[in-house]
Amino acid sequence: MKSILVTGATSGIGKAFALHAANAGYRVIACGRNMQALAELSKNSNIDTLQFDVTDLEQTNKALGDTTFDIAVLNAGTCEYVDLPEFDPALFKRVFEVNFFGIVNCIHALLPKCEKNTQLVIIDSMARLLPFTRSEAYGASKAAVHYLTQSLSVDLRAKGVIVQSVSPGFVETPLTDKNDFEMPMKITAEEAAETLLKRIEAKQMAIYFPNVFGWILRILNHLPQRIKRWLSSKLQQ
Repeated sequence: MKSILVTGATSGIGKAFALHAANAGYRVIACGRNMQALAELSKNSNIDTLQFDVTDLEQTNKALGDTTFDIAVLNAGTCEYVDLPEFDPALFKRVFEVNFFGIVNCIHALLPKCEKNTQLVIIDSMARLLPFTRSEAYGASKAAVHYLTQSLSVDLRAKGVIVQSVSPGFVETPLTDKNDFEMPMKITAEEAAETLLKRIEAKQMAIYFPNVFGWILRILNHLPQRIKRWLSSKLQQ
């Protein structure tokens, strides 16, 4: 039985993915901070749980020190929006601590265990593709994650480690439930989980979902900067 480690498994995409993978016959190691949610997940006979905070390097190393896996899905994340003229460096730090350094901490703990054909699946966001309003902290953190993923894919290629980047669009989760704006082509967390597992299994290097929204944003990303800024400014109105 292949094993999949999932961070951020107590809600949203991570929770849906952990359950879907377990029901598909994988041994799942569900990681998160919420003990109650982890206890609920552990009722599935194919799910083991680990409780720790990815922003704490010592906790992360201790929790993952004896863990073995075939696939690691680094999914834990958060979102806070910037409301100018207030520009709070502490907000940026909070977002980067989870979205970027949380992944860095997990990679630090897991990399020594990565052998040939091990899969590292790292979640960023389509938000990195356009300069969306109020997304200075979130988008910047996800852009950093994407660059990290691409560099790792180069440096780990000789070792045979498969590094896959995942860029979701709008998915129905507790985080997106807080959004007060229209979210085009939003899908459920269960739909996201099903798509994600299929593409991990296919060893697809760059994963986008929903499909159509992914194509639209990637096309827009290739437009001149002035046009991208103009399009994004329209979202403020």
